Amino acid sequence: MASKRLLKRDVNYVMGDIIEAAYVHQLANPKQDTKKTEEIVDEAIKGFDELMAKINQKKIENKKQHFKAIEKDLETKAQDLVAKINSL
Repeated sequence: MASKRLLKRDVNYVMGDIIEAAYVHQLANPKQDTKKTEEIVDEAIKGFDELMAKINQKKIENKKQHFKAIEKDLETKAQDLVAKINSL
């Protein structure tokens, strides 16, 4: 089972890397419309906020199951965002 601290760090690193990749793409392709990259960044920030809210929930019956679900949710959100960046 991942600790709260490690899970928060993972969420921070993964979403931060996705945001950084979107901005790098934006800098590497200055002639493309920045609207799509900004949408990806906004979606990553929204996902970050949602995951942190789930991590900080109180009164959880089964912590192990709860944290595993959060890890799985992080993985799916990250894969979706990376796929969007790759399609730009």
